[in-house]
Amino acid sequence: MTAPSPLEAWPALPLESWRDTCATLHLWTQIVGKVRLVQSPWTNHSWHVTFYVTARGLTTLLIPYGNRAFQIDFDFVDHQLIVQSTEGRTARVALQPQSVATFYARFMAEMRRLDLPVEIYRKPNEIPDPIPFDEDETHRAYDAEYVNRFWRILVQADRIFKEFRARFIGKCSPVHFFWGGPDLAVTRFSGRPAPPHPGGIPHLPDRVTREAYSHEVSSCGFWPGGGPIPYAAFYAYAYPEPAGFGASSIQPAGAFYSKEMGEFILPYDVVRQSASPDQTVLEFLQSTYAAAADLAQWDRSSLERGPEPKGAKGDRNEGTSATP
Repeated sequence: MTAPSPLEAWPALPLESWRDTCATLHLWTQIVGKVRLVQSPWTNHSWHVTFYVTARGLTTLLIPYGNRAFQIDFDFVDHQLIVQSTEGRTARVALQPQSVATFYARFMAEMRRLDLPVEIYRKPNEIPDPIPFDEDETHRAYDAEYVNRFWRILVQADRIFKEFRARFIGKCSPVHFFWGGPDLAVTRFSGRPAPPHPGGIPHLPDRVTREAYSHEVSSCGFWPGGGPIPYAAFYAYAYPEPAGFGASSIQPAGAFYSKEMGEFILPYDVVRQSASPDQTVLEFLQSTYAAAADLAQWDRSSLERGPEPKGAKGDRNEGTSATP
């Protein structure tokens, strides 16, 4: 069996072709994400609410429910939402064209059938003019082909972000999917406190934003696009943004600084059309991080890991492990 070609691994994802589907899927992920939110103990920087990329879509991982637990998975291959409990019970909701209100009702009915009733705040976060989930008959599109393409890109981004994350030994987030955005992200921390964030994100309490940005960060991610960036893109930013950050020289040539977003942007099409998408993304991640860390005078020598030790790949194959 031959490996997939770069264009198959990095499919086209023009936002205009799936904008309505993207908006609907975003709201469905918020419904599921809010279930994880209300059932999970608060973790710094809202790391308790995120999803993770899987071989078929996205997962919440295990969610506590008293002395029981359950997990929710988006399957973007067979296009279904799967709820599994630790009692061995399973429920499914088809991912198909349907309103947000219908999806919400079907999902909550299945949760009750599994004896897992959960009450969530029914308004979406981080979007203007939110419609309560149980009243939203406006958003109802679902194009399975484009959802599958989006997931396939997340698989590639997840793999590259994990390679980038491994180079850092300071405090660093997992590679995780934030349903508020929606975006796949990974964040590095200098270890120093940051000034209070100004907040102001639509329908997100300022206290949540300020806790998320309580310490200096250099963050990067992948996003399907929207607003001033009407196309899929990789992004990178720093908080607080050091003086001169936006004027920094970064790689690759197709990347640029968006004053509206306050972020560096690397259009997804620049990546998928490049000779080496992996290298293109890694150049972007490394150069934007280096600009942020150098300008903010991070102690890089104590935060970064050197080259992989000689023979380390062989050690992996040997199944060795070390406990610090």
